[in-house]
Amino acid sequence: MNRKSLNKYLYLSIAAAIVTILLKFYAFHVTGSMGLFSDALESFVNLFAALFALLMLHLSRKPADHEHEFGHGKAEYFSSAVEGALILIAAFTIIRSAVPRIIDPQPLENISTGLLFSLMASLVNLLVGLVLINNGKKKKSLLVEADGRHLMTDVYTSVGVILGIILVELTGWLIIDPVIAILVGLNIIYSGYRLIHRSARELMDASIPEDELERVTAYLDSLGDREIEYHSLLTRMSGPRRFISMHLLVPGDWSVKRGHDCADEVEETIIAMFREPVTVSTHIEPVEDPASMRDIGIDRVDIDIN
Repeated sequence: MNRKSLNKYLYLSIAAAIVTILLKFYAFHVTGSMGLFSDALESFVNLFAALFALLMLHLSRKPADHEHEFGHGKAEYFSSAVEGALILIAAFTIIRSAVPRIIDPQPLENISTGLLFSLMASLVNLLVGLVLINNGKKKKSLLVEADGRHLMTDVYTSVGVILGIILVELTGWLIIDPVIAILVGLNIIYSGYRLIHRSARELMDASIPEDELERVTAYLDSLGDREIEYHSLLTRMSGPRRFISMHLLVPGDWSVKRGHDCADEVEETIIAMFREPVTVSTHIEPVEDPASMRDIGIDRVDIDIN
């Protein structure tokens, strides 16, 4: 996949952030609602997050170099981690802004106009967020997906604030506005935590997803009919790229060329299983030699071969 094709989604996110900032601040201006003010502040976070994501996407596309021989794909994880942190900041800002209004509730003005502009902003974020999430999953880009989920948290914020303002209008209970804002803020905290947790997991060289690993192992298990065994199967992800390594145990009387051809076949077959870029590394060992079992993990393991 051409990673350059992802740029358009981040440009779309940036445009959506600018539009929603204008709409939400106008809604706050005409109503005086602290909930709408907090909602507008979150759109600034969206704008900064989208700009940062664009920068990290550019970095992740850089080819491997002498200092980064496995490429720069993990730059995407830094972006999603920053977005998760920004989501948490936005949530705490909403809660902090709402608390004074619980102590000293203030009347709201021009509610109908404010709700209309807030609803327009929510629709913009909803449509753009769904586009980013769907295409992020399709193109295996955590960065684009994370930016889309960030926009969706903004939608949840806006819906909560709108419901709060409607209840204020219907009941006259001014305290509902800040209470709803706090509840929405708590929900956003959970969303930000999940995003940071996922990003941290990928930065720690997480294995490929279970369904992908099952496809690989099913194929490798089928090689047993050809007197080919395997062990030390290790996998990790770096951005969209998968890294898969293993040891192939073949009959010791095979020629070097036959073993090499077998390794090539295995590597090409596994690569063909994925739409994402994959780097497959194999190491040939004689199946009859007990010493072959000494290196079954990331570190060589000395075991009793007697």
